[in-house]
Amino acid sequence: MLRIHQLFFLNVLGLFVAALFVASLISYFTLKSMIIQDSEERLVQNINLLNPLISITKDYDRFVAQASGRTFLRVTIIDEDGTVIAESDADKNTMENHSGRIEVMHAMTQPYGVAIRYSNTVKNDFIYVAHKIVTPDKTFYLRLAMSLDSVMDHFYLLWIKLVGAFGILVVIALIIAYNISKKTRYDIQQITHYLDQISAKNYQVILKPEYFREFLQISIMLKNLVKKLQNRDKQKRKHTAKLRLINKQQNDILSAISHEFKNPIAAIMGYAETLQDDLHLDPKIRAKFLDKILSNTHRVTLMLDRLALSVKLENNDLSIKPSRFELSEACHDSISILQAKYPGRTIRYEGVSKSVFADKTMIELILTNLIDNALKYSEEEVVVRLSESTLSICDKGIGIAPSELDKITSKFYRVQKNRWDNSMGLGLSIVSYILKLHDSELRIESTFGLGSTFSFSLTNFIEKKKITKK
Repeated sequence: MLRIHQLFFLNVLGLFVAALFVASLISYFTLKSMIIQDSEERLVQNINLLNPLISITKDYDRFVAQASGRTFLRVTIIDEDGTVIAESDADKNTMENHSGRIEVMHAMTQPYGVAIRYSNTVKNDFIYVAHKIVTPDKTFYLRLAMSLDSVMDHFYLLWIKLVGAFGILVVIALIIAYNISKKTRYDIQQITHYLDQISAKNYQVILKPEYFREFLQISIMLKNLVKKLQNRDKQKRKHTAKLRLINKQQNDILSAISHEFKNPIAAIMGYAETLQDDLHLDPKIRAKFLDKILSNTHRVTLMLDRLALSVKLENNDLSIKPSRFELSEACHDSISILQAKYPGRTIRYEGVSKSVFADKTMIELILTNLIDNALKYSEEEVVVRLSESTLSICDKGIGIAPSELDKITSKFYRVQKNRWDNSMGLGLSIVSYILKLHDSELRIESTFGLGSTFSFSLTNFIEKKKITKK
């Protein structure tokens, strides 16, 4: 394969050769046309000069001989009927009747008749110009002719000079192209050397092309690319470290989940073994142990249900089933359930009557999670506020540090990592997923040490009208 400087040189050469060829063709036909037109004008001028003289002469043979000697042209006098009266370059007696010649026929109706044709008498191509002359005695035609060979000799001389000038320009252009190609080759070698050094991990090498701005721009882009490669290497190392951290966190989460399952399962096994070993156990204690077994079984079931729900929501495998219901009633139902779970706590409702169009089961799950979360992380009362556009759950608990606000809705994430209850850090993650399905989002406002407010907009909790295509 050819190199870039070789291609450049050959392309320039081809371009100039093509330009020379086209210019030669154009100049050939242009000059030829100009010279022939100039020759025609010269013949017309000579006819105008000879016209007064021929009108007073009586010896036509002597006249054509003298006129041809002075003008170096072929002179012919033709009678009105086409008979050749006098001819300077041939025997008039052997010449055919000229009434059918093109130039003579044109001269009958026009001031001058012009034709370019081959002469059977002289055996050569001529340019003919004929003019009709009317005297008191007779009417005849004066015809002057110029050999086309002599005309073309002038043309070829001019064309050769023009081609020579073009040739000199081509040589100059090729010399310039060679110098440009040489400089191009030098800059390319600089870039090639730079790339070799970069491939050898020598990022400190200097690249500075000397001749062309385009190569300088390429060098700048290469330097920027090297910087990006360096940054990408750093990002890869950071990403690898992040993956290691994620793997560690996942292992910690799995360990914590395992621990959460072990506690209720161990309790179930302990109470069951006691009941199995002591068949005569006091009925009250037996009933208490059975309640403990049921409670821990319910705890394990709830944990499994939350894990399954979280996975379905994350994989978009769960679809909502919206219906119209009274949101204030759903709030009261959730408050009643959690009030029974936390009998010593105060849950206060503040709000209006609000009808919404949403999945009631999922909204109740949101309310239960948010209120339960507020009760766990605060010692004072929890307030549920319902307005026309927003539902909020406020507490006066420990609050959330600013650095943890972005992480709190992540799966398995908890503010107090040393406390693992049956929520497993899935509550807020589930809430965020459900709200996303309802075209809403969870907003968290918290002041560390003073409390938090969890809220979401109800703007999109309306029935969407279906657009029917006609």
